[in-house]
Amino acid sequence: MKIDYSGIGITEADRSYNGSRFSEVSEAIFANPYQPIWGSGSAPPLPTYEVTLLSVLRGVVPFGQRYVFRQAVERTVDSHADLRWGTNGRGFRRLLHPNGVCLKGLWEITEPTEYSGYFSNDHKGLLIGRYSTCCTETRRGRTRSLALVGKLYPTTDPNHQQPLRTASFFTQEDIAGENTNYINDAELRNAPNVHAWRRGWGTPILIITGIVFQIVDREPAQRQLYQIAELGKPENEPTRCPNFMRLTVSPDQPRIEGSDLDFRDEIMAHIFDQGDPVPRRKLVFNIETTDDGSRRGPGIAQRLTFNNWRRIGRITFDNAVISYNGDFVIHFHHPTWRSDRNNPSTATRENERKVH
Repeated sequence: MKIDYSGIGITEADRSYNGSRFSEVSEAIFANPYQPIWGSGSAPPLPTYEVTLLSVLRGVVPFGQRYVFRQAVERTVDSHADLRWGTNGRGFRRLLHPNGVCLKGLWEITEPTEYSGYFSNDHKGLLIGRYSTCCTETRRGRTRSLALVGKLYPTTDPNHQQPLRTASFFTQEDIAGENTNYINDAELRNAPNVHAWRRGWGTPILIITGIVFQIVDREPAQRQLYQIAELGKPENEPTRCPNFMRLTVSPDQPRIEGSDLDFRDEIMAHIFDQGDPVPRRKLVFNIETTDDGSRRGPGIAQRLTFNNWRRIGRITFDNAVISYNGDFVIHFHHPTWRSDRNNPSTATRENERKVH
C-alpha cells in the first residue's frame, strides 16, 4: 500500500479537539474489520504493514520536504484527538506500530492507593486499548516488542452524550524486542528496557526514533502516567501520580497455542471462538504500580530495575477487533515529558502547559 504522508502532522482538527464519545470511537474501530467474522473459513489473511528505514528517513535531508517522522512524533505528543480521519477519511499510516488489534473494556482500581484521579481506589472507567508490535514482525517465535496503549474515559456509561477528554497510557516490552511467545508472559511497562542490538537490521530505525523523540520531547523511552492521575481530579487537588506501571495478563487466563501464531489472532482467541461473531470470554490484565525504580546504562542499552510492585486493579477487555480504522484512524495522545510528573508547569511542550 502506498503511504500518504500528507497531513501527517498537526491539523486544524487536532487543534479544535474538545473530547469524544466512547460510542463514537467504538463505532469507528469496529466499522471496517479486515475479517468480517474473525477466524471464519472464508476470512482473508490479515495484512501486515512494514516498517522501513526509508519511511522513517523520508524528508530528513535538507533539500527534501519537512521531516515526516518528526512531524509524526510532534503530532503524537501534541494532538489530543481520539480519531484522526484526515481529509480523505482514510486516516494516516502509523510509522512505528502499524499492526494492531483494538479492544474495549473496563479500567478498575480496586485497592487503596496514595494516588489521585483514576489511580485512586474505586475508580472505574471505560477503556479502549490497542495491542500492537513495534515494527513489522507479528508472529510467535520471532523477536518482537509487544505493546499495549489505552484511552481511558471518565465514565462507565457507554452511551454518554457529552464529549469527554480522555487520558492515555503507553506500555511496552523491551523497545528493541523480546522473545516472548505468549502474551501471558509479556511484562508491559511505561518504562521499558532498551537493548538496541536485539533489533538486528532494524537498529538504525530504533536509534533514529530515540533521537527524534529526544529532540521533540526530551525523554525517548519512558511514558509518564499523569494523564490518568489527573483524570476526574478536582483542579484544586494536587496531582499524585505513580512513577511506574506494569500490566501483566492475569494468571487465570488460558494460553493460546499455535506455531507461528500472529499476536492479533492470539488476542482474538482469548475472547472469541473462531468463526463466531459473539464474544465468549474476557481478557484480563493486572495493574501494578511502584515508585521504586532505577535505570542503568545509556539510552540504547538501558535496563531498569524495580522494587515493591503492588497490584492496585485490573483491566477487563470483553470485545476486540482487527480493523483498518484500528490501524489508521484511532489516535492515542502521547503525554509530553514533565521534569516533575506532578507539576503541569514543568511540561516540555508549551501547548501542554497551556492546556493545564
